[in-house]
Amino acid sequence: MSGERNDRPIDRVIVVTRKTELEELTARFNTQGQARFYLKQAGMNFDPVKAAHDTYHRALDRVMGSLPQSLKQLRLDRELVPQFEFGSDVVIALGQDGLVSNTAKYLPYQPLIGINPNPALFDGVLLPWNADDTENVLGLTIAGKAKRQAVVMAEARSNDGRRLIAFNDLFVGARTHVSARYELRYGGRTERQSSSGIIISTGAGSTGWLRSVMAGAAGLAAAHGDTAFPAMPPRGYDREGEQLFFSVREPFPSNMTGVSMVHGVITRDRPLVVSSRQSKGGVIFSDGMEVDFVDFNSGTDVTISIADQKAYLVVP
Repeated sequence: MSGERNDRPIDRVIVVTRKTELEELTARFNTQGQARFYLKQAGMNFDPVKAAHDTYHRALDRVMGSLPQSLKQLRLDRELVPQFEFGSDVVIALGQDGLVSNTAKYLPYQPLIGINPNPALFDGVLLPWNADDTENVLGLTIAGKAKRQAVVMAEARSNDGRRLIAFNDLFVGARTHVSARYELRYGGRTERQSSSGIIISTGAGSTGWLRSVMAGAAGLAAAHGDTAFPAMPPRGYDREGEQLFFSVREPFPSNMTGVSMVHGVITRDRPLVVSSRQSKGGVIFSDGMEVDFVDFNSGTDVTISIADQKAYLVVP
């Protein structure tokens, strides 16, 4: 579904949160005291972990205290987001950036507000708001006056009907550190390849995994005297641009496999089709969430294209 239901009246505010490092350690070691002891034995300082926890919860208290009492309210842990049924909601993601991307793809039309709980710790590329902004930006959003950025997302659809949506990027390859074997079809050309997998990035995700792939390629080119390697824009590619970018990681040239189709731009009329040529261990996952995957083994063809669904981020 696209954004045709964006104007539905909002009757609920959902605040998506994530466990802090201290909460994860406490769950592992039962108490904060035992977590502190473990970190001390490992030569690590407990104080920054506790300080980050306290800062997050102060921000959470400010956010929750700014929610209008006239609307239903719900705090939702990010682990429950994939199974949750969203409705006439406005959704707040309380940092990090990854929380925005892992929430946005489950929102077919709901506005998403990214709040940075700790600007000293998180860069906040997808978190333009602070906790103190909550009341104002939420009021504008509920009134339908907030600016919304329609972010283009990627879709992977297999020949057996399975589907994955990605806000940042898709990975197509092998589950473990072995070479993936597949066939690419793109722009009227076909090539057998063996590689460490394919990264397909959206404009929103171009500052992440794709940037690291391009930085490595640029470094290798420069080391061999080629300084003309194209640079990515400092803030990445346009989030609203109708294009995706694919890059093949570590392609291996051989008598059977080629390396001529290692980077390209996917548009609505120019998709990428990948056919598995491995009996087991193939996988497709989105936004770094390996638990949310589609098998990619022999007999599976997957078409990578621009998704009809978009994410609607509330921006300044």
